[in-house]
Amino acid sequence: MTATLSPPVARHGRAPLFSLSPVASGIAAGLFAALVWSTFMLFAKAGTTGGLLPQDFILLRFGTAALIMLPWLLRHDPLCLGGIGWGRAGVLTLLAGPSFILLGTGGYLYAPLTHGAVIQPSTIALASMLAGAVLLRERITGARLVGIALIIGGLALIAGHADAMGGGMVWIGDLLFIAAGLCWTGFTILIKRWELDPLAVTAAVSVLSALVVVPTMLVAGDLHRLAALTPGMLAAQVIVQGVASGVIAVIAFGIAVRRLGAARAGLFPAIVPALTLLLGSLWSGTLPQVFEIAGAALASIGLLVAVGLHRPAAPSPAAGGTAQ
Repeated sequence: MTATLSPPVARHGRAPLFSLSPVASGIAAGLFAALVWSTFMLFAKAGTTGGLLPQDFILLRFGTAALIMLPWLLRHDPLCLGGIGWGRAGVLTLLAGPSFILLGTGGYLYAPLTHGAVIQPSTIALASMLAGAVLLRERITGARLVGIALIIGGLALIAGHADAMGGGMVWIGDLLFIAAGLCWTGFTILIKRWELDPLAVTAAVSVLSALVVVPTMLVAGDLHRLAALTPGMLAAQVIVQGVASGVIAVIAFGIAVRRLGAARAGLFPAIVPALTLLLGSLWSGTLPQVFEIAGAALASIGLLVAVGLHRPAAPSPAAGGTAQ
């Protein structure tokens, strides 16, 4: 019976009808996560402009995500946080929990949308590439090195015009975006290094974060900014910050990391700057300034080059297709 069933898989080397290969599903998950990140940045900037502070985004994200993921966690080894363990879950929460949102959204108090759209994803991409090479032995190709040079050029172009976008305080926001990117890089590397299940990671980080954030906000009674939002804007922020960014995008990104490797998955922010500028223009009805477009385009091209249409000639069996 086994002999009759196995040959078609061996001959054709493909998954059953309508199923995606690990690489294709990893790419699809990464692209979807990038789209959510772009939307998140727009709503984060709109929220800060409307008076929200970083702690409000933290509550929106993890309060909502915990409500969604807690039932799953209760059914999957809750005492060990879905099998991850308290130690590892604590480290992941430090990297991708409230501190990550505090840094990423806090940057918009000082810097414009384009800076966050380019600097944070570019930091993730570059740091993931380097950390993947050093810690996970994922190969850095010549194309990736060319991409790094283009990314640095794009960032330099944007940073060089900081005075045109608000003066001397912009650099504070830029540093916060870089710090947020480094936190997410650590999160990315550890998911791959520990080979963690994306659902378990999302559940553990969401619930641990909510256990800290929700009681603190309730005791402080610091809910007046959220209460001042219109019902429509509050619902939109809950959906974007909590459901999409806090749950769906984290799971999608975890799938991309598991199936593509940390270095390649960390490069999916390649399309975030262009997507954010496009969505931002549609949102506001205004065009970005020329240097913003040029810097974001250069960084985006660099990241696309770094992701690479190039594929290793002969991946080792140990790679298992994760670096394709």
